[in-house]
Amino acid sequence: MLFSSHVFIFLFLPITLFVYLSLGARSQYSKALAWLTLTSLVFYAWWNPPYLAMILLSCLFNFGIGLALNRPSGTPRFRRLLLCAGIGADLLLLGYYKYIAFAVSSLAWLFDKPWSVESPLLPLAISFFTFQQIAYLVDVYQRQTREYRFMEYMLFVTWFPQLIAGPIVHHKEVLPQFASRRVFHFNPRNLAVGLTIFTIGLAKKVLIADPIALYATPVFSKALEGGTPGAAEAWVGALAYTFQLYFDFSGYSDMAVGLGRLFGIRLPQNFDAPYKAANIVDFWRRWHITLSRFLRDYLYIPLGGSRCGKARRYFNLLLTMVLGGLWHGAGWAFAAWGALHGLYLCINHAWHALRKRLGWAPGAGGWPELVAARGLTFLAVIVGWVLFRAEDFGSAMRVLKGMCGVYGWGGASPASVAANKAWPWLALLIVAVNIVPTTQEVMRRYRPVIEPVAPLPEAGWSRRWALGWLWRFTPARAVGLSVLFVWTVLYLTRVSEFLYYQF
Repeated sequence: MLFSSHVFIFLFLPITLFVYLSLGARSQYSKALAWLTLTSLVFYAWWNPPYLAMILLSCLFNFGIGLALNRPSGTPRFRRLLLCAGIGADLLLLGYYKYIAFAVSSLAWLFDKPWSVESPLLPLAISFFTFQQIAYLVDVYQRQTREYRFMEYMLFVTWFPQLIAGPIVHHKEVLPQFASRRVFHFNPRNLAVGLTIFTIGLAKKVLIADPIALYATPVFSKALEGGTPGAAEAWVGALAYTFQLYFDFSGYSDMAVGLGRLFGIRLPQNFDAPYKAANIVDFWRRWHITLSRFLRDYLYIPLGGSRCGKARRYFNLLLTMVLGGLWHGAGWAFAAWGALHGLYLCINHAWHALRKRLGWAPGAGGWPELVAARGLTFLAVIVGWVLFRAEDFGSAMRVLKGMCGVYGWGGASPASVAANKAWPWLALLIVAVNIVPTTQEVMRRYRPVIEPVAPLPEAGWSRRWALGWLWRFTPARAVGLSVLFVWTVLYLTRVSEFLYYQF
């Protein structure tokens, strides 16, 4: 079930929230948790009911492994084997559904054999709940968690605000909040804050991400069919997809945070204006924050991180990012996208090391350096998104060549004329993503996420600008938000999936 659908907004969410708060008002806390778990399973099964059994069995298996790991009588060797078995089973399930066809086709190409396997229908959110449960098993193995009841564990894995596209939450971030009785009772502030953030996210998705996709899709479709887009078309396609993905994922992240707050729960921040990043390291601190955290804590650091010398550090970065790229999709283009960002990170770390040796202080160049750094980072990210979006290497190279002007500017073709109409909107979005505060910054006085929001600028026009955006619940803003909600709902004429919907 999609957040941006009528059935979710006007049926599922109101019923779920009303029954949850009604049970909480009568102090029936266990029933409220059970109700949330049940409705989350309904939410998951809405698209394809047979896969409900798969996620239930996955939760039951991992919960059992967790119980066994928690036993004080287990020997270190037995616990290591048990952890490996649990993680291995999780990865086998993910590998079968997501990578079996890709692996067979790659082997067929390598050995020049006519092998092929039909790709099974990918279960929703399998990448997300697999990583979430692997993190849980590792935490149990390291004695960083307590024993939970099965109902609590099920809710941790399947809770619908974060199930489909994240954030990838830790048990210690969500379950202790559900242990607090006050989250079950009606709180007008939670309702107001949650609906505000949800509406902002819905508007980003419906009013910005979906319309801008109309400029991106034709360019990449043309390249896939062997066409050669001119420079105007190619740049419009690449920039349009860059902003489509930005507002799509930003909108989803806001909606997830808003939904969590409706139920009295703060989720971790998963998106923090990544196009304001001044380098690639900063970009990955801002884009899909919980995925970056998972890859760092459960892959990069166990591989050795930066503890084994520079060469090993760069290898670990590259391997982590290649695997992170494959997590996004089963294809060599995704692996190449991950490898490209791994290379970016290696260059970034090497540059910082060189600056340190030469005594060049960060930011010494003032705002010209900041503008140049942001521009270069943004350009590098756009090139990566072309690989991420393209169906194959051939179409990706045609788009990149078009961006370099290999096929000319584009002339007066209908596609070029249509592309030229997009430039004012793209220019406006470039300015907006660089100067408009994030939803978390706008709502900072209400602590929208678990993490503290970055402090306000100390002085000057930037502080006045930030203060002007701070949200206050006034009658005028309530009317404005209501108009935005109605306007957005009127544009829900077709169901549009989130780009991270089926990972």
